[in-house]
Amino acid sequence: MSTTFVLAKALSIPTTEIEYHAIRAQGAGGQNVNKVSSAIHLSFNINQSSLPDRYKEGLLNLSDQRITKDGVVIIKAQRYRTQEQNKEDALTRLRQLILKAGHQNKPRKATKPTRSSQKKRLDSKTLRGRTKVMRSKIID
Repeated sequence: MSTTFVLAKALSIPTTEIEYHAIRAQGAGGQNVNKVSSAIHLSFNINQSSLPDRYKEGLLNLSDQRITKDGVVIIKAQRYRTQEQNKEDALTRLRQLILKAGHQNKPRKATKPTRSSQKKRLDSKTLRGRTKVMRSKIID
């Protein structure tokens, strides 16, 4: 197994920063649920990680219930029946969370309406006003 967990082309974290704990899954599954610890608890400490500061700040500012007040991401994966699949699912969800936190929107550039769009707007207002005047009572 590799020693780094690749998040994107130029972004990866050491696998030693991610902790896994196998727990028993909840829900349906018959007797298998009572015998096998197939669910995974993934823990990732944001403050002690080697992530760039931009990603750390983004994660800490997210209002996500999976992030504790201490800055630890806890993901519980129990969708599948095997530990390996649940581990992959937890890693995928961690990757999505980190990439979402590091995403920056492009700054909006303020623009002015064109002269023709202003003229169209005023013409439509004038037309609408004339229509309303035509609907009113005629006074002699």
